Amino acid sequence: MAALVLPTDWIKNWEKSGKSEFAQLCRSLADGPNDDVMLRDLHAALYDLSSHVLRGTLKLELATGALADVMEMREDMSSILADVFSVLDIETSCLEEKNKRDHFTQLVGACMFFVPDVVLKERLDPETLETLGLIKQAQQFNQKIVKIKTKLFYKQQKFNLLREENEGYAKLVTELGQDLSGSVTSHLMLESIKSLIGCFNLDPNRVLDIILEVYECRSDQDEFFLPLIKSYMCEPQTLCHILGFKFKFHQEPNGETPTSLYHVAAALLQHNLIELEDLYVHLLPLDSTIMEEHKSEILEAKQIARKLTMVVVPSEKSEDKEKEREKEEEKSEKPPDNQKLGLLEALLRIGDWNHAQSIMNQMPPFYATSHKAIALALCQLLHLTVEPLYRRAGVPKGAKGGVLRVHWSKRAPQPAESFEDLRREAFSMMGYLGPHMAHDPILFAKVVRLGKGFMKEYQNESRPEYKEKMDTLLSCFLSIADQVLLPSLSLMECNACMSEELWGLFKLFPYQHRYRLYGQWKNETYSSHPLLVKVKAQTIDRAKYIMKRLTKENVKPSGRQIGKLSHSNPTILFDYILSQIQWYDNLITPVVDSLKYLTSLNYDVLAYCIIEALANPEKEKMKHDDTTISSWLQSLASLCGAVFRKYPIELAGLLQYVTNQLKAGKSFDLLILKEVVQKMAGIEITDEMTLEQLEAMTGGEQLKAEGGYFGQIRNTKKSSQRLKEALLEHELALPLCLLMAQQRNGVVFSEGGEKHLKLVGKLYDQCHDTLVQFGGFLASNLSTEDYIKRVPPVDVLCNQFHTPHDAAFFLSRPMYAHQILSKYDELKKAEKGNRQQQKVHKYVAACEYVMAPVHEAVVSLHLPKVWDDLRPQFYATFWSLTMYDLAVPHGAYDREVCKLKAQIKAIDENPEMPLNKKKKEKERCTALQDKLLEEEKKQLEHVQRVLHRLKLEKDNWLLAKSTKNETITKFLQLCVFPRCVFSAIDAVFCARFVELVHQQKTTNFCTLLCYDRVFSDIIYTVASCTENEARRYGRFLCCMLETVTRWHSDRAIYEKECGNYPGFLTIFRATGFDGGNKADQLDYENFRHVVHKWHYKLTKASVHCLETGEYTHIRNILIVLTKILPCYPKVLNLGQALECRVHKICQEEKERRPDLYALAMGYSGQLKGRKVHMVPENEFHHKEPPVRSTTPANLQNGPGGASKPPASASGTGRSEEGVAEDADKSKDKPHGTVKPAGKTNNAASKVPTSNGNGAPNSTKAVKEKEDKEKSGKEKKEKKEKTPGGTPEVKATGRGEKQKEERPGKEEKARDTKEKTPKVDKEKVKKEEKMAREDKSKTGDFKSSDKESSKERDIAKANSKGEKISAAGSLKSPVPRSESAESEREQKRRKLDSHASPSHSSTVKDALNELKDSTSKHYANHSTATQSKSKEREVDKKESEKHRERKEDKDRKDRKRDYSNNDREMSQEVKRRKDENGTGSSKHAKSASPSGSPQADSSDKSKSSRSSAKEKGDVAKAEKNSSGGKKESRHDKEKSDKKEKRDSTGPKDVKKHHKSSEKHR
Repeated sequence: MAALVLPTDWIKNWEKSGKSEFAQLCRSLADGPNDDVMLRDLHAALYDLSSHVLRGTLKLELATGALADVMEMREDMSSILADVFSVLDIETSCLEEKNKRDHFTQLVGACMFFVPDVVLKERLDPETLETLGLIKQAQQFNQKIVKIKTKLFYKQQKFNLLREENEGYAKLVTELGQDLSGSVTSHLMLESIKSLIGCFNLDPNRVLDIILEVYECRSDQDEFFLPLIKSYMCEPQTLCHILGFKFKFHQEPNGETPTSLYHVAAALLQHNLIELEDLYVHLLPLDSTIMEEHKSEILEAKQIARKLTMVVVPSEKSEDKEKEREKEEEKSEKPPDNQKLGLLEALLRIGDWNHAQSIMNQMPPFYATSHKAIALALCQLLHLTVEPLYRRAGVPKGAKGGVLRVHWSKRAPQPAESFEDLRREAFSMMGYLGPHMAHDPILFAKVVRLGKGFMKEYQNESRPEYKEKMDTLLSCFLSIADQVLLPSLSLMECNACMSEELWGLFKLFPYQHRYRLYGQWKNETYSSHPLLVKVKAQTIDRAKYIMKRLTKENVKPSGRQIGKLSHSNPTILFDYILSQIQWYDNLITPVVDSLKYLTSLNYDVLAYCIIEALANPEKEKMKHDDTTISSWLQSLASLCGAVFRKYPIELAGLLQYVTNQLKAGKSFDLLILKEVVQKMAGIEITDEMTLEQLEAMTGGEQLKAEGGYFGQIRNTKKSSQRLKEALLEHELALPLCLLMAQQRNGVVFSEGGEKHLKLVGKLYDQCHDTLVQFGGFLASNLSTEDYIKRVPPVDVLCNQFHTPHDAAFFLSRPMYAHQILSKYDELKKAEKGNRQQQKVHKYVAACEYVMAPVHEAVVSLHLPKVWDDLRPQFYATFWSLTMYDLAVPHGAYDREVCKLKAQIKAIDENPEMPLNKKKKEKERCTALQDKLLEEEKKQLEHVQRVLHRLKLEKDNWLLAKSTKNETITKFLQLCVFPRCVFSAIDAVFCARFVELVHQQKTTNFCTLLCYDRVFSDIIYTVASCTENEARRYGRFLCCMLETVTRWHSDRAIYEKECGNYPGFLTIFRATGFDGGNKADQLDYENFRHVVHKWHYKLTKASVHCLETGEYTHIRNILIVLTKILPCYPKVLNLGQALECRVHKICQEEKERRPDLYALAMGYSGQLKGRKVHMVPENEFHHKEPPVRSTTPANLQNGPGGASKPPASASGTGRSEEGVAEDADKSKDKPHGTVKPAGKTNNAASKVPTSNGNGAPNSTKAVKEKEDKEKSGKEKKEKKEKTPGGTPEVKATGRGEKQKEERPGKEEKARDTKEKTPKVDKEKVKKEEKMAREDKSKTGDFKSSDKESSKERDIAKANSKGEKISAAGSLKSPVPRSESAESEREQKRRKLDSHASPSHSSTVKDALNELKDSTSKHYANHSTATQSKSKEREVDKKESEKHRERKEDKDRKDRKRDYSNNDREMSQEVKRRKDENGTGSSKHAKSASPSGSPQADSSDKSKSSRSSAKEKGDVAKAEKNSSGGKKESRHDKEKSDKKEKRDSTGPKDVKKHHKSSEKHR
């Protein structure tokens, strides 16, 4: 209070000037404005003056006088002074200094005459008043104050109880209860209430309570009572306390709070007359109790679920039922009402969403709406909110509905007029409602229809400024679908209509959104609420019940039950069904049949559940042995195919899943695509086709459908259309093809690193088969425009997309066919002409137009060197044609037509079938029959056009700039081998195409060499195949063997189909052939020898594979052997060898590898069944067993399992290869080197023969020769009487000139041999010794020295008796001369009679040697020399010795490995070159092509060049003789000795031994 301080000078000079100054100050303050500042300053002045008195600085009397003067200035100055005394009283009472207290008492006492006592009594303490004498005792005064205050403040002057003032309260109730419909307003009522309170002393709080009671009874009069309460009430807290007491009254154990009280409280809250926080504390139960109750509900639900999934013993079931009864009894004691939920319901009823939301936020999620009344109240509020928008955008066309009255309260949520308005409150309301929208299916349908209306606007909206808003709304609708619609569907009982309604919305979403919703629904929603936990458990329990009883017989009733269950909880049901199918695949058929009662939404959910099951990361897709795909995956794949075919389920998700798996480098799931395409499109992929099915697959689409598959899959038109549309809509057709084509190698190199080889093979086959199947589907179902638009050119496929060539052409092939046909039709329409010739020319023109870009495109696929031999036109023709283009399967068409006729007949004879059905079936069969016949006719015309086109093209197919061997190699490598393992049809195609190229007499194509390359070395090809590729390769070999077998079977067929064909020329030059006489063709008997050699090669390769012990080798060769069983083995001894080895496999693999054992047993059984069709070797390649034979070892190979093909066959099979390579080498050699012509004979003399009659005349030569030896005639006479040659070669003019030419060649050969150095002789001896040691080590055959010596003796005898060297029975296409013919004749005779001691060693080397010697002889035909018979007789002995040395050396060479052979041969050639280079020119007398004995200087120069060629030929021959694959030599020795035992008796052996001794 010391705001104003009196100056010290005033106090010191108080009497002089101080008093007047003080008085003046107070006057100025008193006269100033009457405000708080003036009062404060006046209080301060008086307080300061009084303080000086208390301190003793101013006398009491002086101060009293000044105060008395001041009192007159204002009326209330005494009161102001009393306030100052009151403050000083408090201050002095707290001080310890008594003098100041005394001074204060004196000051107050002195001022009492101008300050009234009453004022002092109000302001001062009772103790101070007692000191002043104003009161007697302070204590009594205090008591009196309390009594007065009690009387004043606490004694009831107003009546609280109705009985205290019943009249007043009665009037109050009457006033409030009057009819309010008239002119009565809340303002008038308030005046009446006030008058009643004043008149009857009514308690205002009790009056307020009565007003609330009346309002509660008349709760419909909100408009009257709310303004009344608002105007009557003074404090919200008081009203809240009164309401709290009302709620407290009903919180008894069995109490029930009336809804009217909830309504009153809600109305007061809505109008903000009370605060929710104030009222919430008065309500029960507590929030903590609610939370505990929620947790206990979840726990109880989980326990129920656990019980439903557990296997319970019957006794335990009864105990559980008793416990449940006890729990129900406990629950029957009704707990007190949940007043918070009651208030919440009332708030929702009146539309107070904000306060309702606040209450729900205090509770666990969905706890409030789990009570039906609250859920329905919220649903009703939602109805009112969305009604205007629903009427505008949600009502379906033609639907009628009652319009709801919009809520009257302005404080309720505003109705939504647009989709944007839904974001204000409607979406949040739905979120709080959650799964309990199930209580109001009508609201459910409205929300779904609003969603459909929004999706239509969303899809039509293109303005970018609205796009963001629409995206936000889309996410809101998706959230509603996830949190509200799908959970609500789970709680609806079997409401199929709602399921279909919801599908109407969901089908507008992309499948990615749908599957995300299904995933949330299945994996998260059911754990969010106790009720959903129970529903899930009940669904699983019910599903178990149904699945246990599901069979094929009760599919219909079980299907209905499944349908009912699936309408509400499809995810749970399908998850359980799929888990059962993964264990029990026999459930697939009944389950698929029972799914016909599902809704569209359920089918979509099923697709999602299948994909989720397939993608389950916890499941292994391989079995524990890591060699096979798990059975659960196979079962799911089968289910996929069946379900997607039968029911209209969207395929996009499944196809995208497979695509994504392929992108990730995982090929397991291709099994699904394979099954889906097979079931939906009816395209079956299997390598186990019968021959009839395979034949049908080469026809048109109708024939394929009727006879090409195991199961006749009908009615695939709709399902295949659905599959096609799904692929095109989502642009998955080409990506799937490319991914599969790339994944084939990915399986091996990316996936296959850690996987078992068997599994890698299966995955590769699955990938490849699916590619073939899928490509076939696209080709047959896509329109021409769609296909061409999606498949890029072949060079883009290969170079840009890195597609393998076989797959690229497989995808492009249908496109070429489409384009050619469309162009052909276009040309036909443009120029009308019905003549067949014109049509063919138009077709050829169409082919050229379409294929010309392809010819250019394929050039980039391979190196330029490739196109030196193969023309791009030939390459593209091979890859673009199919079996449909090459041949018409008349047999298959006839079979299917006969079947249809039989069906028609059966329909006619069936008396039980109704007439209308009979008629319908007959019409169907007749229509099919007509279609097939029309298709056959169409294909026949097409094939004729294609063959004509090929006939025109064939001369430009093969350039053969390099050797024929290279040409065939490229053809096999780039065309045949990749395609023959692509599919079963392609395997047949490759074989038929080779045959067709042969039949077309294609230039530069050597059929014989092609077949030889195919049959000779199959080990590596077989070993590198997968299981299915082995089947296709076997089928290819079987088709090739069929052709060969047909030619082998009959001379007439052979002569007709091969006799004059260029493919069977025995020697081929690099650039073609000139002429084509019979002399150049392979004769029939030699062809039979060749076929025997091929059979032997197959046997050898098969035995090798079976002996390796490798799983892949054994499995593949058994598969191949099974496939070629109709054509191989035909020879008895080869069959026995195979049977023996397969029997061993059966014994070895029975326990180790059961699958190999099964394969081997199957083949063994079939092989035994074919045994009756096998023939002995001498019948297979026809031989006339001689009466007296000088070569007993060569008549017939024994049945030991390793027979020897004839020498002539080897010459045939490999001659072209050798000549072609030699021609190349000769170009690189210097022309200055001259070589003797007799070298050819030298090479020929080394050749060991494998049988005694290369041709019929050769046998006659042997007989004649033996007779001459016994009679002891001169050797010269024997030469003159030898027959000329084979029956096929009938040359004229064989006179003296021929006889002179033969000895000349022999003599020159001997001259050359004599020049062999001693080093060579010593080397030969060492090699001969090593050969004997090797021979003794071989374990299969017990070779005897005695028989070997006999064989050598016979060989020597024959060599002495026969002076003519021959190279075989193969012919040359070059111009012929008498000398050349006589040389061939002599060589043939020599081969037929000569038996080499090394005959039991490797056959292939002998064949190569004979081939090379033959080719060298004919390649150098122009250098044939003439000599005299005297020189021949002089050098006879020398040549004989040299030949023996060479034979021993050859035997040793065949035993050595490749590297030693190559090195040794190159050294040997060098030595010979050095030796013979000097003396070769004097013996080189060439014969002119016309056959004249004279030779001019130009001929001599040609002779020297050809001698240089011969030099290269020798090196090549020697390399070939030892450079082939290593063979088991002991097998051949064994067969050699068995031949001796089988073919000749002891007498013959004795006779031959004697004759050999005689010649010695």
